Amino acid sequence: MNAIDLSSFAGLTAMVLLTVNILLGLLVSVNYNPRRQWPHRRIPLFKIHNWNAYLAIAVVCLHPLILLFAASKVGQFGIFDLLWPLQSPGQRLYNCLGAATFYGFALVVVTSYFRPRLGYRTWKKLHYVAYVAAAIMFVHGTLIDQNLRNAPPDLLDGEKILVEGCFVTVAAASVWRWRYGSEKKRHQARQMASTPRVAAD
Repeated sequence: MNAIDLSSFAGLTAMVLLTVNILLGLLVSVNYNPRRQWPHRRIPLFKIHNWNAYLAIAVVCLHPLILLFAASKVGQFGIFDLLWPLQSPGQRLYNCLGAATFYGFALVVVTSYFRPRLGYRTWKKLHYVAYVAAAIMFVHGTLIDQNLRNAPPDLLDGEKILVEGCFVTVAAASVWRWRYGSEKKRHQARQMASTPRVAAD
């Protein structure tokens, strides 16, 4: 396994971790209670969500850093090619998408740390950047040649299938979150409507 293979493996690991974190974030957003609901255990979803985010962003950083030690057919990567890949050797558009993914998730993680200072509303608006970053991440992971040879993507390759599986999982979970949230609001509205009001004196 060479440096390019290690970088690809780190990228896929980061994608799985970020996918898991998005799923946890969707559960947190609807105040899902695993003690009252499945799996009927006390699980600190919010803490797991936070720590998994720190682990994921660390692996995201590792993913491009390994390329500094890679001997690519399209050229050698420098540190500036990783931070601002407009002049990176080969697949510049996809590398820029990867950099945008990193900066998007980094913004979400850093602002989450300062959430008490920012306030809930500001933090929540900034947190939506995660969904944009996720969309860019899936495009980056699907279209880039993991061997850095500028070859067209093989959508039936095992690595690409993993990326596509993560995308489908997040898309399905997002639909569930929307339906679950809508049903929860309707249930609360029905409860309020059925609650007898005390007549004013």
